[in-house]
Amino acid sequence: MRADRLLSLLLCLQSRGRMTARQLADELEVSVRTVYRDLEALGAAGVPVVANGGPGGGCRLMEGWRSPLLGISTEEATALLAVSAGGPLERIALGDALPQARLKLLASLPTAGRDRTNSAAARFHLDAQAWFRPPELVPRLAVLVDAVRQDRRLRLTHRRRDGRTVARTVDPLGLVAKAGVWYLVARADSGIRAHRASRITEAEMSTAGFTRPGDFDLAAFWADWTTEFETSLDQLPVAVRLTTAGLAALPEVLGDTTSATRATPDPEDGWHRLTLHFDSPRAACRRLLGFGPDLEVLEPADVREELARAARQTAARYSP
Repeated sequence: MRADRLLSLLLCLQSRGRMTARQLADELEVSVRTVYRDLEALGAAGVPVVANGGPGGGCRLMEGWRSPLLGISTEEATALLAVSAGGPLERIALGDALPQARLKLLASLPTAGRDRTNSAAARFHLDAQAWFRPPELVPRLAVLVDAVRQDRRLRLTHRRRDGRTVARTVDPLGLVAKAGVWYLVARADSGIRAHRASRITEAEMSTAGFTRPGDFDLAAFWADWTTEFETSLDQLPVAVRLTTAGLAALPEVLGDTTSATRATPDPEDGWHRLTLHFDSPRAACRRLLGFGPDLEVLEPADVREELARAARQTAARYSP
C-alpha cells in the first residue's frame, strides 16, 4: 500500500538523514521514479523534504524537523532496540515487523542522540537458543500464531512423550519460546496446559472463536507451570561421588550449574559427594556415563549395577 510506503520513506529519512534516491529505491524495493513521486506526495502533505542534485546531494528532511511518531526516551529506545535484535520472533509473522519497528524507534529520537543510541543498543545481543541444539522444527507454527492472534479455536493432533497421539480441540491462549523451543499454552476441557509445539503434527484453525479468560496472565501461568513441571520430573535421587574434574564438568555434561555448590567432601582426597536427581534408572545411567571414570554411583544399587553393566558393554565394544 502506498500509505505504508510513504511512512517507510519518511522513517528512512528521519532515522538515517541524507539518502540518495537510488538508496531509497533499494530500501523500499521500488523504482527511482516511484521514490520521486513519493517525495512529491510527502511535500504536498506538508513534510519539508529537501532534494539536492549533483555529487554529495541527496534527499533529506529540513534540519530540525522531526515527525512526532513516538514519544520515547533515549534509554527506553536503547533497551527496545537491544531486545528486538533477532531472536524467536524472527520465526513467526511478528518478526516481519521488527525492521519497521526499529526504524520508528530511531526516528523518534533527536538527531544528536540517534547514532549514540543505535551504537549503544548494538553492544547487547540476546541469544535465546540453547547450546549444541539447532532450533526445533515446528511445521504448524504459522497456524498456531494465527489462532493465538485471532482468538480462534484449534483442532490439533499432538504426539505425547510416549509416542501416542491425541486429537483435541483447544482454545489457544498464547505461545512461549523457551531456549529455542516453542510451547502452545491452550485451554481444553481438562484445564489450561502447555504443549510442545514441535509435537503438534496437525493443526487446523476453526471458524469458531472463543472468549479469553479475563484473569489469564501468560507470564504468570508460565512461571507456575514450569515450576510444577520441574518438580514433577527428576524424582529419583542418585548419590554419587565425583573427582574435582567431574564436579567441574557438571554444567557441560548435565547442563547443571547449581548442584556443584551442594557438594560435600568425600573421605578420599580429591573426591566430592553429591546427590543428583533423574527421571528413571535408565535416564540416570545414560547421562552419568558421560562422566567416565570421574564419577561413581553410590546408591541406589540398581542404578549402580546398570551403570556398571553399560560400562562393561562399552569397554567390550572397543576391545581388540
